[in-house]
Amino acid sequence: MNRKNIDIMRRGRCLAQGQHGQGPVVYWMSRDQRVEDNWALLWAQQEALIHQKGLIVVFCMIPDYPEATSGHYSFMRKGLKELQEKLNQYNIGFRILEQSPDAVLPSFLGTIDARLLVCDFDPLRIKQQWKKMLIDSLEIPLHEVDTHNIVPAWIISDKKEYAAYTLRPKIKRVLDDYLTDIPAVQHHPFNWNHAPLVVPETLHKEGIASQTTEAYPWVQAGEAAASMAASNFVQQRLGNYVKTRNNPCIDGQSGLSPYLHFGQLSPQRLAWMVSRSDLPIGTKETFLEELVVRRELADNFCYYESAYDRFAGFPDWARKTLDQHRNDKRAYVYSLAELENGITHEILWNACQQDLVQSGKLHGFLRMYWAKKILEWTPDPETALEYAITLNDRYSLDGRDPNGYTGIAWSLGGVHDRAWRERSVFGKIRYMNEAGCRRKFDVERYIATVFNKD
Repeated sequence: MNRKNIDIMRRGRCLAQGQHGQGPVVYWMSRDQRVEDNWALLWAQQEALIHQKGLIVVFCMIPDYPEATSGHYSFMRKGLKELQEKLNQYNIGFRILEQSPDAVLPSFLGTIDARLLVCDFDPLRIKQQWKKMLIDSLEIPLHEVDTHNIVPAWIISDKKEYAAYTLRPKIKRVLDDYLTDIPAVQHHPFNWNHAPLVVPETLHKEGIASQTTEAYPWVQAGEAAASMAASNFVQQRLGNYVKTRNNPCIDGQSGLSPYLHFGQLSPQRLAWMVSRSDLPIGTKETFLEELVVRRELADNFCYYESAYDRFAGFPDWARKTLDQHRNDKRAYVYSLAELENGITHEILWNACQQDLVQSGKLHGFLRMYWAKKILEWTPDPETALEYAITLNDRYSLDGRDPNGYTGIAWSLGGVHDRAWRERSVFGKIRYMNEAGCRRKFDVERYIATVFNKD
């Protein structure tokens, strides 16, 4: 077996044994919505080539995915249209099925007598539940390939890591082996007759469309746009990343999180580009720490902590200190509607919320401040967690993601953090306020920029 085949095979695992069908190999695409740099697609194609079978990619578009809005669906649909065209060029079939995978995949696979099913990895609860139900109903083998993490989540660690410092050495020991160039997908030589795809134009959750914008002018959807944006960042802004990344008034962050969330950009490809650039080692290491260690730490947390979005998922010391301060008097208490509409007493927080609603993003430094104020202004930690997740998932283009759930758990519940000086409401949870923001950047300039947007 050559190095290419070894690289492909070691990123996958068998979730269910079964009897192989006589039809095509099927890749159920979910988290990683791209053709290039996709280990799951490469794994499926390798299996199809060995057994001289056709290859089909299936995407299950869920009309009522929790908190997904018309803006999210619009961004995803545009990417899927480009994906369809690219797959056609490679003679790879494509289907969109408009139901949950557990409801629609078994019958579809039976109809075409699929040889086996390949899926990509996702640690979130709803995706894990879908896979469990598929395992119970499928008669063919099911293989899972982690094409989102550079080192597959189940390989890098078999437990929930305490913090970045416990995961970092595990990643560094094997990173050189896994951070490689990625083979190209081939034109598939075996046909499978398939009807043309029609990507749904109106699929979105009822009642949400009026609350969100359909388009985000700062980011263009699709694999080609993602690749261009990644190259632009590495070539033009990465050099100043260390100096500018924590200043919301400067375009210093990568802006690539929507592409990473929807899988239109491979984290491994981005890390490969950064690692091979001519920039100083310190600059590259700072960005790779966030892209590799912190991002894979978030997957680790959501994969091994079933309560990643609940109070029970906080570490023991954090739950204890928050319980001790549960009845502390709050100077302000806001409802979800008041927070959603950005009508608190603090203009910086209001600007953050409006920025999130208008643009579908919020600067990373401000996300921490934004979430911690929700803890301070709600009656209890459980309500704070519910509100923060709801607002982030509903309005952030990269919401509904392990990074988001982990970031909120860090902000509100000390996940991957340590105990700090005790204070009212927060207990020993790390504190942030507007004064701290003012020491970091020009707050008035940021506020003016947000409220002067069209």
